[in-house]
Amino acid sequence: MNVEFNTADVKALRTLLEGARRIMLTCHMSPDGDALGSTLAMRSLLRTMGKDARVITPDEPPHYLRVIPGARTVMAWSSFGSRVESLIAGADLVLCMDYNGISRLSRLGPAVEATAAPRVLIDHHKNPESFTVLTFSYPDMSSTCELTYHLIRAMGWEDRIDTEVATCLMSGIITDTGGFHYNSNSPELYRVLASLMERGVDKDRLMRWLVDTHSAASMRLEAHAIAERMELFADDHAALVVLEKDDLDRFGYKKGDTEGLVNKPLAIPGIIYSCYMRQEKDYIKVSMRSLADFPVDRLCREYFGGGGHLNAAGGEFRGTMEEAVRIFREALPRNRELISQRALEYADR
Repeated sequence: MNVEFNTADVKALRTLLEGARRIMLTCHMSPDGDALGSTLAMRSLLRTMGKDARVITPDEPPHYLRVIPGARTVMAWSSFGSRVESLIAGADLVLCMDYNGISRLSRLGPAVEATAAPRVLIDHHKNPESFTVLTFSYPDMSSTCELTYHLIRAMGWEDRIDTEVATCLMSGIITDTGGFHYNSNSPELYRVLASLMERGVDKDRLMRWLVDTHSAASMRLEAHAIAERMELFADDHAALVVLEKDDLDRFGYKKGDTEGLVNKPLAIPGIIYSCYMRQEKDYIKVSMRSLADFPVDRLCREYFGGGGHLNAAGGEFRGTMEEAVRIFREALPRNRELISQRALEYADR
């Protein structure tokens, strides 16, 4: 299970980690399982080395991710603003995990940008920005958790991957592959999974909590979304689900309640890509998923100021829901040229 890292970079990372005492681990706004899993895995490993390692997020993680070991120790800028900024200012090292640019940190960004501590990027998104002294960017990885596993091994710390660290890493792999529905065709990934399970990970329990557990309210909201708020564009092989504030309020929406909703339309024969738009306080959250080789990362980047991966991407649109929907609709004819024969065959089941 060897990954080609730059030997000098790996040595430099190990030196930085061994030499630092206060290490802050940061991840992107609205942290998902991969962001939380990778940061908490490194936190757990570093604390066994006697480090003062803490996970700092821009906002509170969704409740369903509390199954990940150490999740309750996370400090969110939205709840502990000045305390979080003080910790970053006093850090010896800042790890930037599962994001490729300062803007992904939202209001936590200025504190990370201003720190005098060296920053290290560990991420699997495309086009990383140059804001760190070391960059480990591997977009072909299923997840930052998979990348973190390989980095730990490359640094010679495989024996430090105990059950807790392995569980954190498995959590991120599960969520960033949608329960192994996308970004998960590499045989290497399953060798990593086997290694993690050998360390005592209960994969079935994680799958149940991270993929198959929903509150009654979230199930009702999802049913409403599919029955009343989903629109299909058969000629364009696309689907759109829109939830506005009234929809969310009606079903008592909590962060994480619509996790996985964007994937549902892909179960419909003929649908190649799906878009889900959710109204937030100051912006429209856009999520996209696709089959085969249809590039939703390109759509999110071009139309909604975001990005991501070939089959899983997102963005944040600063405008009204009406404007966001109009942009999506107007792009449908242009998107037809991106639909390959392989995608058509994949969707025609």
